Amino acid sequence: MSEPDRIIRLRTVLARTGLSRSTLYRKIAEGTFPAQIRISINGAGWRESDVNRWIADPLAWHTRA
Repeated sequence: MSEPDRIIRLRTVLARTGLSRSTLYRKIAEGTFPAQIRISINGAGWRESDVNRWIADPLAWHTRA
């Protein structure tokens, strides 16, 4: 049985990717970075597996989005 996918918050995503906040959101708008998912009324995060796939091959993400 595999572990459930964790949801990671903005600070963690920025630390793992090395992107700035503005660059991250620009890439989301362009479709070259995984979109965040809503986890509550005021909260959002990213699936850890999506971020890990982007880190492994950032150029290929656009074709998966």
